[in-house]
Amino acid sequence: MGPGSRPAVTPEDTTSDGDATLPDQALPVSDPQWRALLEGTSGSFGSGRRFFALIPSSPRCKMCNAPFAGFGAPVMRLMDRGRWAKNPNICSFCFNALERGRGGAEIDLTLLFADIRGSTTLGESMGAASFHQLMGRFYGEMTRVLVANDAVVDKFVGDEVVALFIPVLAGPDHPGRAVQAAREMLKATGHGDAAGPWAPLGIGIHTGPAYVGTVGDTVTDFTALGDTVNVTARLASAAAGGEILVSADAAALAGLQPDLETRHLTLRGRQQSLDVRVLHV
Repeated sequence: MGPGSRPAVTPEDTTSDGDATLPDQALPVSDPQWRALLEGTSGSFGSGRRFFALIPSSPRCKMCNAPFAGFGAPVMRLMDRGRWAKNPNICSFCFNALERGRGGAEIDLTLLFADIRGSTTLGESMGAASFHQLMGRFYGEMTRVLVANDAVVDKFVGDEVVALFIPVLAGPDHPGRAVQAAREMLKATGHGDAAGPWAPLGIGIHTGPAYVGTVGDTVTDFTALGDTVNVTARLASAAAGGEILVSADAAALAGLQPDLETRHLTLRGRQQSLDVRVLHV
């Protein structure tokens, strides 16, 4: 196996429900330049930001200031600086370099997982066409809320959405931005309405270290890997409809009140229990 190669994931490296849990040595080597970029401490964008700021047009890429509208927009698109698919507040150029160079780094960030509770039963009762419309509405509303809160929409998997709150985009208060987004997601799906939610949503939020960058060779994806990701997924699975489960670490960083309801959860695949704060609309 050559330098920088990643060993294949074996059955022993998976959780009881089949999720891949890569050991530390299986993660790509972190690059200090990518870490500085993802943490927002890189100064390499300074000259470019000042240049693009001279082009009078908004909205702009939140990282490099490239305009998305006005007379400069067509030129920016030719330079691969059109809107990025995973967050249209950022241009493709700023993160495509990660995909081209297979780049990334281990950083502290906040993750949010949310899924529709009882979606299988819901789909059976609604019929395929109506369920398709509901999921389209769900994808649209979740994307709107997450993008407005400067998250990277990592992926939609069936009835679940995964979002990354990276310091360079969400700022140093990325845990607080994730909590705000979660509350808006509950409201957007009808929690708190007299008629009840049109999509009963359970949400998990956790802050910690994870490898963020490009994964894969032939088919690549910009995503996050590590135990922090697995913990967040477990929190979302444990949340009832209308609940936001925030790990104690994320809650403290987000400045949540210490007198909130607290639960001690034993998550699948973990020996130690985890304290979480419980939020509702």
